[in-house]
Amino acid sequence: MSKMNDHNHVPYFDHGDTAVQEAKPQIKEPSMYQVVLLNDDYTPMDFVVELLELFFYHSREKATKIMLDIHHAGKGVCGIYTEDVAATKATLVNEYSQSNQHPLRCEFEPCNQKEF
Repeated sequence: MSKMNDHNHVPYFDHGDTAVQEAKPQIKEPSMYQVVLLNDDYTPMDFVVELLELFFYHSREKATKIMLDIHHAGKGVCGIYTEDVAATKATLVNEYSQSNQHPLRCEFEPCNQKEF
């Protein structure tokens, strides 16, 4: 008669005295993306300021500073977000610009910063 059928004698049977440590979940910070506006020679500066206030909730002063960065450097950072939010904001800005007959382009790109 084999004792292998008796669970009390199976060599690897757990009798409930085994210590088990639960693994803590590994939480990783999401990748961040910066939303940028690209300069063009046709979109009015006032429209860019309005857009920065409307979609990125910047004050008039901050929006004006970003608009000047775009004008002088060729592009300017509007905000830093997770990928989904950045993609949505870029799409909304591009649609808004087109619906107002402006060629202004908005893009998003990977960023190491976590705050803006």
